[in-house]
Amino acid sequence: MNNDSAMLRRERTLLVLLGLICVALVGGALYLQFGLREDPCPLCIIQRYFFLLIAIFAFLGARFKNWRGVRLLEVMAALSALAGIATAARHVFIQANPGFSCGFDALQPVVDSLPPAHWLPGVFKVAGLCETAYPPILGLTVPMWSGVAFIVAFVALVLSLVRNRHRVG
Repeated sequence: MNNDSAMLRRERTLLVLLGLICVALVGGALYLQFGLREDPCPLCIIQRYFFLLIAIFAFLGARFKNWRGVRLLEVMAALSALAGIATAARHVFIQANPGFSCGFDALQPVVDSLPPAHWLPGVFKVAGLCETAYPPILGLTVPMWSGVAFIVAFVALVLSLVRNRHRVG
């Protein structure tokens, strides 16, 4: 039982680390927005939401003192990462095919009508177009890096769920 307790403590620590990384990635997006003047498009904002959802689920999961609660929140974080992968893939596709835009008019009103866009407009309000490609960072565009981060988070969460599938309590 002592080993199970140590494993749970380790898992909770890793969830806190995952949450901090996701918050840091949103911080990096804000640096690109305000420091480098790269306006976020609707898909950028949606990806921010998914990073923050992963962080929230990870932090909540780290608060649980039993495996059932931890696993439930890991599943929720993994689903958020999966949705983030799909969103980032769509963004990469749109940038690779600039004539096929996500549509400033199509997604902007939806994203801008969400409550966080009213609470923190500087962070969650749309200001750009999805097809605008900013200079790559180490050879990858921002949506590509976002996709990589979502994939890493998803794989880590799934591996954790598989590794700890027999734990109870």
